[in-house]
Amino acid sequence: MKNVLILCTGNSCRSIMAEALINAKLKGCVKAYSSGVNPSGKVNPNAKKLLQKKGIWEDEYRSKPIEEIEEIPFDLVITVCDNAKETCPVFSRNAKTIHIGFEDPDGKEIAAFEETLNDIEKRLLPVIEKELCN
Repeated sequence: MKNVLILCTGNSCRSIMAEALINAKLKGCVKAYSSGVNPSGKVNPNAKKLLQKKGIWEDEYRSKPIEEIEEIPFDLVITVCDNAKETCPVFSRNAKTIHIGFEDPDGKEIAAFEETLNDIEKRLLPVIEKELCN
């Protein structure tokens, strides 16, 4: 099983939504984790509500600093916002790092979260499958 890190700034919506989606859709191939370069310490309520509605929420999903997961041997690191891309740390295993930016739905209605989740599924999942599941 391969490990992928989804890295964002606050680790409150985009990265957590991506983590949940990857773990639900690519189960058996990839284990996803998320973290923030400046974690907010909380999950956006709309992100959590949407993931619960989709049946892919896990209580383990939460906003956390990189230090908490830095010992995990990541095969791939994906930054999902420009700030995380610019401040992405170097990981010891020289994991491949790629950037795929997504619109930040924070502060918007639940429909914006659905759009971002759909965009993550459409653009991010195929990249992970190609990189890690073939």
